[in-house]
Amino acid sequence: MVRSALPGTSLRLARLSGHGDGRLLLVPLDHSVSDGPITTPGGFDDLVRDIVAGGADGIVVHKGRARQIDPQLLASCSLLVHLSASTAHGPDTDAKVLVGDVEEALRLGADAVSVHVNIGSVTEGAQLADLGAVAAACGRWGMPLLAMIYPRGPRITAPIAPQLVAHVANIAADLGADLVKTVFAGSAEQMAEAVAACPVPVLVAGGPDTRQSLPDFARTALGAGCQGLAVGRRIFTAPSPAQAVRELADILHPPLAATLPLPLPLPVPSSRLTGVL
Repeated sequence: MVRSALPGTSLRLARLSGHGDGRLLLVPLDHSVSDGPITTPGGFDDLVRDIVAGGADGIVVHKGRARQIDPQLLASCSLLVHLSASTAHGPDTDAKVLVGDVEEALRLGADAVSVHVNIGSVTEGAQLADLGAVAAACGRWGMPLLAMIYPRGPRITAPIAPQLVAHVANIAADLGADLVKTVFAGSAEQMAEAVAACPVPVLVAGGPDTRQSLPDFARTALGAGCQGLAVGRRIFTAPSPAQAVRELADILHPPLAATLPLPLPLPVPSSRLTGVL
């Protein structure tokens, strides 16, 4: 994890990756604003419980939902409060607006905040201004900022070029983000070049693409130099969210026993070498 110049930000960034390896597995759950309920009424705590049990480093929710989560569920999982919103019913679903601020997130006990920016959208300018304003507030309060920044809008054509991914990631970094979440584009080698060009850690979005399993996608992303994943929909729609998270957590944070060197053989006492008891 890149060290911030502000001690408060540095401490909170270190807490985000509780495993101490700088890698992050985040599960965004802000889709209930954009698309509608993602679980049955009263079942949100159960979903969070499964995600935490699976080993996620953090969840991303809006401020109102953060107030409703049982605080005990987040004893070993970070809370990120999402400050941007739009809905699937608006005239421009790419137009994100701010619906919260850093001070609110601090009062809720957040470890970080996130802002969504769509580069190439009609309202790109306003979204960039919002990102800059939130970054300034994060600087005043020592709050880490995750920029969810995507090449998305009427001027963006598919397939998305890796050079464009590199551009949007650097926009986020240049405007003050401590972490960047964006799409995976091109080959692993091309994505590696885009990641290497960004001065802050890059997390890759899980996305709706199911042609590649989540574990395989995680290995590809890490191999390209990404420092983690932010996967929402493919987690909370999985038959077992806890198992889906665990499979990813074991890849991002290998179990301790698998990473420790084999123990050296114990020295044989000299008495045994001489046959003397």
